[in-house]
Amino acid sequence: MMNRRELIQKLGIGSLGIFLYETMLSCGKADGQTGEGKTILVVSGWQDVNIGDIAHTPGLLHVLETFLPKAEIILWKKSSATDEVKQLLKNNFPNVKVIYGSVDSEMNVTSQDVLDAFSKADVMVHGSGPSVVGQTNLEAWLKASGKPFGIFGVTIQTVSSSLNELLKKAKFIYTRETKSIEVLKNAGIVGEHIAFAPDATFFMNIHDDQKAAIFMAENGLEPKKFICAVPRLRYTPYHKFRPNNAGWSAEKIKTVEETNEKYKEIDHAKLREAMVRWVRETGNKVLVCPEMTYQVDIMDELLIDPLPEDVKPFVIKRGYWGPDEAASVYAKAHTVLSFECHSPIIALHNGTPAFYLRQPEDTIKGHMYYDLGYDDWVFEIMDTDGKQIADQLMAVAADYSSAQNKVQESNNHIREIYAKAVNAI
Repeated sequence: MMNRRELIQKLGIGSLGIFLYETMLSCGKADGQTGEGKTILVVSGWQDVNIGDIAHTPGLLHVLETFLPKAEIILWKKSSATDEVKQLLKNNFPNVKVIYGSVDSEMNVTSQDVLDAFSKADVMVHGSGPSVVGQTNLEAWLKASGKPFGIFGVTIQTVSSSLNELLKKAKFIYTRETKSIEVLKNAGIVGEHIAFAPDATFFMNIHDDQKAAIFMAENGLEPKKFICAVPRLRYTPYHKFRPNNAGWSAEKIKTVEETNEKYKEIDHAKLREAMVRWVRETGNKVLVCPEMTYQVDIMDELLIDPLPEDVKPFVIKRGYWGPDEAASVYAKAHTVLSFECHSPIIALHNGTPAFYLRQPEDTIKGHMYYDLGYDDWVFEIMDTDGKQIADQLMAVAADYSSAQNKVQESNNHIREIYAKAVNAI
């Protein structure tokens, strides 16, 4: 594996990026900073139709409780508020107070819980996400308190004038891939407080082993003898399950549907080739499972029905699930192959090798896999055929201990990054 300097040079960040990255890794000793007497307000929770988006929150909470164990944490949920996720957080983080409250157009809040948190908290931390989703939450915090804030593990693909103004006030900005650092630099936002810290999902530590064990037993899934396959359309069809067509124009809906229709068979045929090879060469099973709710409806069409008849009996299907059960199943899987970005992250954190089949529409967030040295397990789908995916899967199977060691080394490296990153908090 490349050392960090070689990796960053490969990524084309240049000497400034190397300096910022190594500064972040060398500053202070996280072990000595317990957070005693301090209160951290976290804003997170973007949506509940995606186990990856749900996972951002417990991932960051686990980072904070691990490296700042004596800090009090308050979680301000941005928008997701299903009963299942509420219970998930309550069960796993009983000491974290969860609050809700919206921000108006003048960046004011009326929720007394939020106002009380503004008064009590020493710092506000924006959790991992596809962008600075909680921009208005941070602006409300600044307006009401004037106290420091930072951003932990986000993708920043574009910088509007208002976001530029906000980010220049941040005490730390940790992007979840190094491509975002380039975007910030081009927007004139630079400094030693900017660095790479992977998506906090890499530290999600919640499980539902009992539910997973029951599901596996009912379906004859033996530990490390099945792979998981996760489908995805090029664009998430939010217009089909969000109110008012997700606010999309007729033109955008047409583009989304035409693009999805054009590529859905081309993409998934490549994943099916790996599934077929796995079944025929190992005699073991495949679990087709979702990361998002809508994917339950496309599993049969894209990954199961077109399979050869001799392969179909070895394929199991799972409905939508929570990230805790998914984590427990992925931990028992041999390998996870996914068009979605976060199922591989959950698998890797649990010690399971995982491939990311990257579609070009899925933003720059996927670059984090290259940042972490997983070049051989990322497949740019437009430049990949099914044989390449299948060959790599069987190569992992042939030397599984080396693949597991690779995952463990990466997880140790990620833990090191998080340990240093909390110094700014």
